[in-house]
Amino acid sequence: MVAVAVALVVVLPSTGGPDDGQAVHRRTAAQAFPGGLAVQPSAENQAGRRAAQARAAGQDATAREIAVIADQPIATWLTDDSVAATRATVRDVVRSAREQDRTPVFVLYDVPDRDCGHYSEGGSTVAGYVPWVRAAARAMAGSHAVVLVEPDSIAQIAVCKRLEGSRLPLLRKAVDALSGHGLTVYLDGGNERRVPVARQAAWLREAGVDRTQGFFTNVSNFYRVDTERAYADELADRIGDDPHFVIDVSRNGQGWRGTWCNPSGAGLGQPPRVTRGSTRLDALLWVKTPGLSDGTCNGGPAAGEWWESYALALVANRKPD
Repeated sequence: MVAVAVALVVVLPSTGGPDDGQAVHRRTAAQAFPGGLAVQPSAENQAGRRAAQARAAGQDATAREIAVIADQPIATWLTDDSVAATRATVRDVVRSAREQDRTPVFVLYDVPDRDCGHYSEGGSTVAGYVPWVRAAARAMAGSHAVVLVEPDSIAQIAVCKRLEGSRLPLLRKAVDALSGHGLTVYLDGGNERRVPVARQAAWLREAGVDRTQGFFTNVSNFYRVDTERAYADELADRIGDDPHFVIDVSRNGQGWRGTWCNPSGAGLGQPPRVTRGSTRLDALLWVKTPGLSDGTCNGGPAAGEWWESYALALVANRKPD
Protein backbone atom coordinates (compact mmCIF):
# COMPACT_ATOMS: atom_id res chain seq x y z
CA MET A 1 0.00 0.00 0.00
CA VAL A 2 2.41 2.59 -1.24
CA ALA A 3 1.42 5.88 -2.85
CA VAL A 4 2.66 6.32 -6.40
CA ALA A 5 6.41 6.95 -6.63
CA VAL A 6 9.57 4.58 -7.23
CA ALA A 7 13.37 3.76 -6.53
CA LEU A 8 15.91 1.10 -7.81
CA VAL A 9 19.38 -0.08 -6.83
CA VAL A 10 21.23 -2.50 -9.08
CA VAL A 11 24.46 -4.43 -8.49
CA LEU A 12 26.71 -6.04 -11.06
CA PRO A 13 27.01 -9.81 -10.82
CA SER A 14 30.37 -10.93 -9.48
CA THR A 15 31.12 -13.27 -12.36
CA GLY A 16 29.38 -14.46 -15.47
CA GLY A 17 25.88 -13.46 -16.52
CA PRO A 18 22.71 -12.81 -14.55
CA ASP A 19 21.66 -16.45 -14.70
CA ASP A 20 24.92 -18.02 -13.56
CA GLY A 21 23.63 -18.60 -10.03
CA GLN A 22 26.50 -16.65 -8.48
CA ALA A 23 25.81 -14.25 -5.62
CA VAL A 24 27.01 -10.70 -6.18
CA HIS A 25 29.93 -9.18 -4.38
CA ARG A 26 28.18 -6.63 -2.16
CA ARG A 27 29.51 -3.11 -2.28
CA THR A 28 30.41 -0.87 0.59
CA ALA A 29 28.01 2.00 1.26
CA ALA A 30 30.47 4.43 -0.35
CA GLN A 31 30.74 2.21 -3.44
CA ALA A 32 26.96 1.84 -3.68
CA PHE A 33 26.37 5.59 -3.37
CA PRO A 34 29.44 7.28 -4.91
CA GLY A 35 29.58 10.96 -4.06
CA GLY A 36 26.53 10.76 -1.81
CA LEU A 37 22.88 11.40 -2.65
CA ALA A 38 21.78 13.58 -5.57
CA VAL A 39 19.01 16.15 -5.30
CA GLN A 40 16.27 15.84 -7.91
CA PRO A 41 16.23 18.19 -10.90
CA SER A 42 13.43 20.75 -10.87
CA ALA A 43 11.28 18.88 -13.40
CA GLU A 44 11.01 15.89 -11.05
CA ASN A 45 10.98 17.73 -7.72
CA GLN A 46 7.28 18.07 -6.87
CA ALA A 47 7.88 19.86 -3.60
CA GLY A 48 10.36 22.17 -5.30
CA ARG A 49 7.85 23.16 -7.96
CA ARG A 50 5.24 23.94 -5.31
CA ALA A 51 7.75 25.98 -3.29
CA ALA A 52 8.56 28.00 -6.41
CA GLN A 53 4.86 28.63 -7.04
CA ALA A 54 4.34 29.78 -3.46
CA ARG A 55 7.33 32.09 -3.69
CA ALA A 56 6.07 33.59 -6.95
CA ALA A 57 2.70 34.22 -5.29
CA GLY A 58 4.33 36.07 -2.42
CA GLN A 59 3.70 33.21 0.04
CA ASP A 60 7.23 33.33 1.40
CA ALA A 61 6.53 31.53 4.69
CA THR A 62 4.86 28.64 2.89
CA ALA A 63 7.69 28.48 0.36
CA ARG A 64 10.29 28.27 3.15
CA GLU A 65 8.43 25.42 4.85
CA ILE A 66 8.01 23.40 1.66
CA ALA A 67 11.67 23.99 0.79
CA VAL A 68 12.54 21.98 3.91
CA ILE A 69 11.29 19.00 1.89
CA ALA A 70 12.36 20.11 -1.58
CA ASP A 71 16.01 20.71 -0.66
CA GLN A 72 16.60 17.12 0.44
CA PRO A 73 17.67 14.22 -1.82
CA ILE A 74 14.45 12.32 -2.61
CA ALA A 75 14.09 9.18 -4.70
CA THR A 76 12.51 9.47 -8.15
CA TRP A 77 9.61 7.10 -8.71
CA LEU A 78 9.14 5.55 -12.15
CA THR A 79 5.46 4.75 -12.61
CA ASP A 80 4.67 5.53 -16.25
CA ASP A 81 4.05 2.57 -18.59
CA SER A 82 5.47 4.61 -21.46
CA VAL A 83 9.02 3.56 -22.28
CA ALA A 84 9.69 6.93 -23.89
CA ALA A 85 8.47 8.88 -20.86
CA THR A 86 10.42 6.65 -18.49
CA ARG A 87 13.62 7.07 -20.47
CA ALA A 88 13.16 10.84 -20.52
CA THR A 89 12.72 10.97 -16.74
CA VAL A 90 15.71 8.72 -16.11
CA ARG A 91 17.96 10.71 -18.43
CA ASP A 92 16.96 14.01 -16.81
CA VAL A 93 17.69 12.69 -13.32
CA VAL A 94 20.94 11.01 -14.41
CA ARG A 95 22.14 14.19 -16.13
CA SER A 96 21.46 16.26 -13.04
CA ALA A 97 23.13 13.72 -10.74
CA ARG A 98 26.19 13.64 -12.98
CA GLU A 99 26.45 17.43 -12.75
CA GLN A 100 26.32 17.12 -8.95
CA ASP A 101 28.80 14.22 -9.01
CA ARG A 102 26.38 12.29 -6.80
CA THR A 103 24.24 9.16 -6.97
CA PRO A 104 20.65 9.18 -8.27
CA VAL A 105 18.10 6.94 -6.56
CA PHE A 106 15.17 5.52 -8.52
CA VAL A 107 12.12 3.55 -7.44
CA LEU A 108 10.50 1.14 -9.87
CA TYR A 109 6.77 1.10 -9.22
CA ASP A 110 4.98 -0.36 -12.21
CA VAL A 111 4.70 -4.08 -11.47
CA PRO A 112 1.51 -5.73 -12.82
CA ASP A 113 -1.38 -5.69 -10.31
CA ARG A 114 0.39 -3.01 -8.32
CA ASP A 115 -0.98 -2.55 -4.79
CA CYS A 116 -3.38 -5.47 -5.37
CA GLY A 117 -6.09 -3.08 -6.60
CA HIS A 118 -5.94 -0.69 -3.65
CA TYR A 119 -5.20 3.04 -3.52
CA SER A 120 -2.15 2.86 -5.83
CA GLU A 121 -3.61 0.29 -8.19
CA GLY A 122 -2.34 -0.02 -11.73
CA GLY A 123 0.96 -1.10 -13.18
CA SER A 124 2.22 -2.58 -16.40
CA THR A 125 0.95 -5.62 -18.23
CA VAL A 126 2.68 -8.93 -17.63
CA ALA A 127 4.01 -8.90 -21.19
CA GLY A 128 5.18 -5.31 -20.97
CA TYR A 129 6.81 -5.24 -17.55
CA VAL A 130 10.21 -6.82 -18.14
CA PRO A 131 10.79 -4.88 -21.41
CA TRP A 132 9.93 -1.71 -19.45
CA VAL A 133 12.49 -2.60 -16.78
CA ARG A 134 15.09 -3.32 -19.47
CA ALA A 135 14.46 0.07 -21.06
CA ALA A 136 14.83 1.82 -17.71
CA ALA A 137 18.03 -0.11 -16.97
CA ARG A 138 19.55 0.82 -20.35
CA ALA A 139 18.76 4.48 -19.71
CA MET A 140 20.50 4.24 -16.32
CA ALA A 141 23.52 2.32 -17.63
CA GLY A 142 26.81 3.79 -16.49
CA SER A 143 25.17 6.19 -14.02
CA HIS A 144 25.89 4.10 -10.88
CA ALA A 145 22.24 4.63 -9.95
CA VAL A 146 20.60 2.96 -7.00
CA VAL A 147 17.36 1.22 -7.86
CA LEU A 148 14.68 0.23 -5.36
CA VAL A 149 12.56 -2.42 -7.01
CA GLU A 150 8.79 -2.28 -6.45
CA PRO A 151 7.88 -1.27 -2.90
CA ASP A 152 5.23 -3.55 -1.38
CA SER A 153 5.66 -6.07 -4.19
CA ILE A 154 6.85 -8.90 -1.96
CA ALA A 155 5.38 -8.10 1.45
CA GLN A 156 1.90 -7.67 -0.02
CA ILE A 157 1.80 -11.30 -1.14
CA ALA A 158 0.83 -12.12 2.45
CA VAL A 159 -2.52 -10.36 2.04
CA CYS A 160 -3.02 -10.75 -1.71
CA LYS A 161 -2.99 -14.46 -2.40
CA ARG A 162 -3.49 -14.10 -6.15
CA LEU A 163 0.10 -12.83 -6.37
CA GLU A 164 1.66 -15.99 -4.91
CA GLY A 165 2.38 -17.84 -8.14
CA SER A 166 3.45 -14.96 -10.39
CA ARG A 167 5.00 -12.10 -8.46
CA LEU A 168 8.31 -13.59 -7.32
CA PRO A 169 9.31 -15.09 -10.70
CA LEU A 170 8.51 -11.75 -12.32
CA LEU A 171 10.69 -9.86 -9.84
CA ARG A 172 13.49 -12.33 -10.48
CA LYS A 173 13.27 -11.46 -14.18
CA ALA A 174 13.40 -7.77 -13.24
CA VAL A 175 16.62 -8.43 -11.29
CA ASP A 176 18.04 -10.15 -14.38
CA ALA A 177 17.07 -7.15 -16.52
CA LEU A 178 18.81 -4.74 -14.15
CA SER A 179 22.02 -6.76 -13.95
CA GLY A 180 25.08 -5.81 -15.95
CA HIS A 181 24.46 -2.05 -16.11
CA GLY A 182 26.62 -0.91 -13.21
CA LEU A 183 23.62 -0.29 -10.96
CA THR A 184 22.96 -1.13 -7.28
CA VAL A 185 19.65 -2.92 -6.68
CA TYR A 186 17.55 -3.47 -3.55
CA LEU A 187 14.37 -5.59 -3.26
CA ASP A 188 11.30 -5.16 -1.05
CA GLY A 189 11.97 -6.15 2.56
CA GLY A 190 8.62 -4.92 3.90
CA ASN A 191 8.80 -3.60 7.44
CA GLU A 192 8.90 -4.84 11.01
CA ARG A 193 5.16 -5.53 11.28
CA ARG A 194 4.25 -6.83 7.82
CA VAL A 195 5.38 -10.43 7.37
CA PRO A 196 7.11 -13.00 9.63
CA VAL A 197 10.85 -12.79 9.11
CA ALA A 198 11.30 -16.38 7.95
CA ARG A 199 8.64 -16.01 5.26
CA GLN A 200 9.96 -12.64 4.05
CA ALA A 201 13.47 -14.08 3.84
CA ALA A 202 12.28 -17.06 1.79
CA TRP A 203 10.39 -14.80 -0.59
CA LEU A 204 13.41 -12.52 -1.03
CA ARG A 205 15.63 -15.49 -1.84
CA GLU A 206 13.10 -16.65 -4.42
CA ALA A 207 13.02 -13.15 -5.95
CA GLY A 208 16.80 -13.19 -6.45
CA VAL A 209 18.11 -11.13 -3.54
CA ASP A 210 21.39 -13.02 -3.76
CA ARG A 211 22.06 -11.18 -7.02
CA THR A 212 21.37 -7.72 -5.58
CA GLN A 213 22.89 -5.46 -2.96
CA GLY A 214 20.07 -6.46 -0.61
CA PHE A 215 16.70 -5.03 0.38
CA PHE A 216 14.88 -1.91 1.58
CA THR A 217 12.46 -1.48 4.48
CA ASN A 218 9.88 1.00 5.79
CA VAL A 219 9.04 2.54 2.39
CA SER A 220 6.15 4.99 2.78
CA ASN A 221 5.86 3.90 6.39
CA PHE A 222 6.53 5.36 9.80
CA TYR A 223 8.52 2.96 11.97
CA ARG A 224 11.50 4.25 13.92
CA VAL A 225 15.03 3.64 12.69
CA ASP A 226 16.11 1.62 15.71
CA THR A 227 13.30 -0.92 15.48
CA GLU A 228 13.45 -1.12 11.68
CA ARG A 229 17.17 -1.67 11.83
CA ALA A 230 16.75 -4.49 14.32
CA TYR A 231 14.17 -6.08 12.02
CA ALA A 232 16.39 -5.63 8.95
CA ASP A 233 19.38 -7.20 10.69
CA GLU A 234 17.27 -10.19 11.70
CA LEU A 235 15.95 -10.49 8.14
CA ALA A 236 19.48 -10.31 6.71
CA ASP A 237 20.58 -13.08 9.08
CA ARG A 238 17.68 -15.27 7.91
CA ILE A 239 18.48 -14.64 4.25
CA GLY A 240 22.17 -15.46 4.67
CA ASP A 241 25.20 -14.29 2.65
CA ASP A 242 25.15 -10.89 4.38
CA PRO A 243 22.76 -8.77 2.28
CA HIS A 244 22.82 -5.02 2.91
CA PHE A 245 19.79 -2.78 3.37
CA VAL A 246 18.48 0.79 3.29
CA ILE A 247 15.66 2.29 5.36
CA ASP A 248 13.11 4.92 4.34
CA VAL A 249 13.12 7.69 6.98
CA SER A 250 11.15 10.29 5.05
CA ARG A 251 8.19 10.41 7.45
CA ASN A 252 9.18 8.48 10.56
CA GLY A 253 10.19 11.41 12.76
CA GLN A 254 7.31 10.74 15.18
CA GLY A 255 7.32 6.96 14.84
CA TRP A 256 4.34 4.70 14.19
CA ARG A 257 1.06 6.63 14.35
CA GLY A 258 -1.44 3.76 14.33
CA THR A 259 -1.98 3.47 10.58
CA TRP A 260 0.08 3.38 7.40
CA CYS A 261 -2.34 5.64 5.48
CA ASN A 262 -2.01 9.41 6.02
CA PRO A 263 -1.72 9.22 9.82
CA SER A 264 -2.14 12.45 11.75
CA GLY A 265 0.81 13.70 13.75
CA ALA A 266 3.49 12.25 11.46
CA GLY A 267 6.69 14.20 10.94
CA LEU A 268 9.71 14.25 8.66
CA GLY A 269 12.49 11.91 9.68
CA GLN A 270 16.17 12.70 9.88
CA PRO A 271 17.89 14.02 6.74
CA PRO A 272 18.81 11.29 4.27
CA ARG A 273 22.42 10.18 4.30
CA VAL A 274 24.82 7.42 3.31
CA THR A 275 26.33 5.59 6.27
CA ARG A 276 30.01 5.11 7.00
CA GLY A 277 29.67 1.52 5.85
CA SER A 278 30.69 -0.25 9.03
CA THR A 279 27.46 -2.31 9.14
CA ARG A 280 24.94 -3.75 6.67
CA LEU A 281 22.94 -0.50 6.76
CA ASP A 282 24.01 1.36 3.60
CA ALA A 283 21.83 4.47 3.82
CA LEU A 284 18.87 6.22 5.38
CA LEU A 285 16.82 7.50 2.45
CA TRP A 286 13.83 9.66 1.69
CA VAL A 287 12.10 7.19 -0.60
CA LYS A 288 8.52 8.39 -0.22
CA THR A 289 8.11 12.02 -1.28
CA PRO A 290 6.85 13.80 1.84
CA GLY A 291 3.65 15.63 1.05
CA LEU A 292 2.26 13.08 -1.40
CA SER A 293 -0.94 11.41 -0.23
CA ASP A 294 -1.09 7.70 0.60
CA GLY A 295 -4.64 7.53 -0.75
CA THR A 296 -8.17 8.66 -0.08
CA CYS A 297 -8.00 7.90 3.64
CA ASN A 298 -8.01 10.25 6.60
CA GLY A 299 -9.09 13.11 4.36
CA GLY A 300 -6.39 12.68 1.74
CA PRO A 301 -6.60 13.12 -2.04
CA ALA A 302 -5.82 10.27 -4.44
CA ALA A 303 -2.58 8.34 -3.90
CA GLY A 304 0.45 10.20 -5.19
CA GLU A 305 -1.21 13.64 -5.28
CA TRP A 306 0.35 16.62 -3.52
CA TRP A 307 -1.41 17.40 -0.22
CA GLU A 308 -0.10 20.70 1.00
CA SER A 309 -1.63 20.78 4.46
CA TYR A 310 -0.17 17.35 5.15
CA ALA A 311 3.24 18.42 3.82
CA LEU A 312 3.26 21.45 6.11
CA ALA A 313 2.27 19.26 9.07
CA LEU A 314 5.16 16.90 8.32
CA VAL A 315 7.53 19.86 8.42
CA ALA A 316 6.01 21.19 11.64
CA ASN A 317 6.32 17.77 13.29
CA ARG A 318 9.75 16.95 11.94
CA LYS A 319 12.34 15.13 13.99
CA PRO A 320 14.64 17.67 15.71
CA ASP A 321 18.18 17.85 14.35
